[in-house]
Amino acid sequence: MSGFPRLIGTAFSLVFLACGTRVERQQSEPAPAPSIQESPSVRLRAASLVKFPAKVDCNSPAHWDGDRLYLFNSAPEPWRSSGKGVFGLGQAVLTRYQNKANGGRWIEATYKDDDGTLYGWYHNEPHPVCPAREALTAPRIGAALSHDNGATWQDLGFVLEAPADSLFCETENHYFAGGNGDFCVNLDSRKEYFYFFIGTYHRDSSEQGVAVARVPYTERQNPAGKPRKWYRGQWSEPGAGGHVTPIFPVKTDWNHKDADAFWGASVHWNSHLNQYVMLLNRAIDKDWKQEGIYISFNSDPGDPGGWSAPRKILDREEIVRVPDMGPGWYPQVVGIDAARRETDKLAGRIARLFVHGQSVWEIVFFRPGERAE
Repeated sequence: MSGFPRLIGTAFSLVFLACGTRVERQQSEPAPAPSIQESPSVRLRAASLVKFPAKVDCNSPAHWDGDRLYLFNSAPEPWRSSGKGVFGLGQAVLTRYQNKANGGRWIEATYKDDDGTLYGWYHNEPHPVCPAREALTAPRIGAALSHDNGATWQDLGFVLEAPADSLFCETENHYFAGGNGDFCVNLDSRKEYFYFFIGTYHRDSSEQGVAVARVPYTERQNPAGKPRKWYRGQWSEPGAGGHVTPIFPVKTDWNHKDADAFWGASVHWNSHLNQYVMLLNRAIDKDWKQEGIYISFNSDPGDPGGWSAPRKILDREEIVRVPDMGPGWYPQVVGIDAARRETDKLAGRIARLFVHGQSVWEIVFFRPGERAE
């Protein structure tokens, strides 16, 4: 890997970027949400290659059962692998749903409950949604549960969908004419709500970007009709068909050839920072060309305005130089401490940064004022 020395040098500059130092290339960033006063910083370090066992086309959630880690990769069918940790995953096996559906069902988030039930949430792409342009779709988000660690899934129905009148079949976007998708799910520390951080692709650009919805933990077995979306400062809109106020709105309409938008949130609780950490893609055209990977922080998922302004941690050029990285989508942090049962939803000071299912980076987190190594 001849690029590693340069990556290490870049990592040092990323510490200052995440702390808020202004650089020229940030002038074109989408308008940020209100930010917390002082953000943590991060540093990337070169590391040996680790690959997920199956093809990756979305976030890849993981959970522990006893001393075994289970991981799901979807493209679009979910494949499950397991092992003693993220460095020792075995061969992936195709999982199955107990019913049929229109379109694939990518498992993007999971939660293992105390009683052993595994809850999962999937991104679904139905066809056709635009009869004259059959390649276009409009994603929606569904819920599922499993009693065998995700070998089989019981579909609980759709929980998050865009308004019926929000499709735009004349879009210049390569993939979507609308919809809600490309998401992650996190349970708050009080076990009151599951929070969904979703991509929204409404025909109206004011409802495009990364938005938030939530559903009570107590409704986890019967979630259809229960989520509420964040809209104009309140959890006031229904999950199915409701409107949103994005926490990270687009800079340029998703429906234009020069679209400029954050998407594909991946969120974990960082025990070293005592904050939630979000990673984001940034698309800069209708084909979703990756401009870079960004990071944001928040102490409370119930405060949608509390996320810090996204800061770039990795350039496109630093991503595509890595073999088999594809378009460089789907960044996520995965914890590496098996004793602490770390996953994609929990990590500490040092973790792994995965992009498109593989990692050649350690990511190190620093509290505000903490000295970088």
